[in-house]
Amino acid sequence: MLDNNLKQQLSGYLQHIKTPIDLSLSGDDGAKSRELAALAEEIAALSGDIDVIEGNDGRSPSLGIAPRGQAPRIHFAGIPLGHEFTSLVLALLQSGGHPAKAEPELIEQIQQLEGQYRFETYVSLSCQNCPEVVQALNLMATLNPNISHVMIDGALFQDEVAERQIMAVPAVYLNGEHFGQGRMSLAEIVARLDSGAAERKAAELAEKAPYDVLVVGGGPAGAAAAIYAARKGIRTAVVAERFGGQVADTVGIENFISVPHTEGPRLVASLEQHVKDYQVEIHSGQRAAALRRGELLEVELASGATLSAKSVILATGARWRELGVPGEAEYRTRGVAYCPHCDGPFFKGKQVAVIGGGNSGIEAAIDLAGIVEHVTVLEFADELRADQVLVQKAQSLANVTLITNAQTTEVVGDGAKVTGLRYLDRQSGEEKALALAGIFVQIGLVPNTNWLRESQVELSPRGEILVDARGATSMAGVFAAGDATTTPYKQIIIAMGSGATAALGAFDRLIRSGD
Repeated sequence: MLDNNLKQQLSGYLQHIKTPIDLSLSGDDGAKSRELAALAEEIAALSGDIDVIEGNDGRSPSLGIAPRGQAPRIHFAGIPLGHEFTSLVLALLQSGGHPAKAEPELIEQIQQLEGQYRFETYVSLSCQNCPEVVQALNLMATLNPNISHVMIDGALFQDEVAERQIMAVPAVYLNGEHFGQGRMSLAEIVARLDSGAAERKAAELAEKAPYDVLVVGGGPAGAAAAIYAARKGIRTAVVAERFGGQVADTVGIENFISVPHTEGPRLVASLEQHVKDYQVEIHSGQRAAALRRGELLEVELASGATLSAKSVILATGARWRELGVPGEAEYRTRGVAYCPHCDGPFFKGKQVAVIGGGNSGIEAAIDLAGIVEHVTVLEFADELRADQVLVQKAQSLANVTLITNAQTTEVVGDGAKVTGLRYLDRQSGEEKALALAGIFVQIGLVPNTNWLRESQVELSPRGEILVDARGATSMAGVFAAGDATTTPYKQIIIAMGSGATAALGAFDRLIRSGD
């Protein structure tokens, strides 16, 4: 199951186990059960503090993890490899007494939760968003005896997936009821369970003294801005809905100079740690709602709190653009998807469409072609906008059809799931229909700037923040960086550079103004 290099690395990690643990194995005579049993035995052979015992979980195959002699509160229903292998390693370490890397206040908040919480998370092993949710819920189950969690590989438990009509992951259920969909941080999950958390956090933020620089947004641009500002010795904070932004949803990154290959979540973890190394205050789970000037610059948050600063750097990034057609919102996560890597496995052997003929759309079609029965790409323009090498690859695939001059007009479903779409042939004017199980939308980005429309910050017709060469906006003391701005070429490395520029611009203004 594990190659020698991976075994060696895992053996080193397992040295951190402080108390013995049991792996409770539930299985049958099937091939997947034998595969999971082999994995469990390989892990146990690497540490004298791990034993494999017989389990009695209702799902098969399943692996429970718990301190020796205790009933497991963490289960992996399926074989936790792929993106979930890290989740397995962390569950082993945390169940064995290795301290969790979470804020002390958040750990205490989890430990004080009352009631019974039985979580189930459906994943696909190719989903890069799923591990964050799985790891958060596993940690909660480790810290609080009232919480249990099971990761369920949707590819192995297809009857459950069909019964619950799951077509996007991660899909989280709490005590049998749908709890959440998509990427969620530990803090976000806890806040939903702790009804008074939002009010307490808002009150805490309201008491914060003014910052020299307040960065709004936690993606690459925001992280770079925070680091460069903090290195100047000025009081700096970051406020963001989630740290990492859109990069956290990125699978492979191969154009980050000096790093041949990395993945979004790994890069985000490095960025966050780097920011924390400079004692920058990070306020996650907070959405900016308004920007105005009082005695200082003021950023009002959706929670009701207001943070003030001498200078503000806007780095709110962008989000996937939606089709804006009838049926899209109704069938989101029920056949309409935006992440082919996450949700593609749920359409195995089915017919799907990709909307968008740029690089993202054609890459999605190529990836999906190895999973689904057939992929139809619909591009609005009269030619595909993707790089020629990608177009040639897609054209070489027998189960990929490329259609240009196609305007998607409606997502069609049966009330429970997507059954197709309608589109207009822009050349002939003819209305056409496709029978489909899934639709993957890949039509570019829209800047997260709606909250600025009532401010003094000037926006372009596309909603992007207008900036000069120093990152300054039309509002005195306000700078901006990254994908939310008019800076061309939306790339991670360009966003980081613009974040550094905005921070240096803000610092230069502060020292020249004498604030």
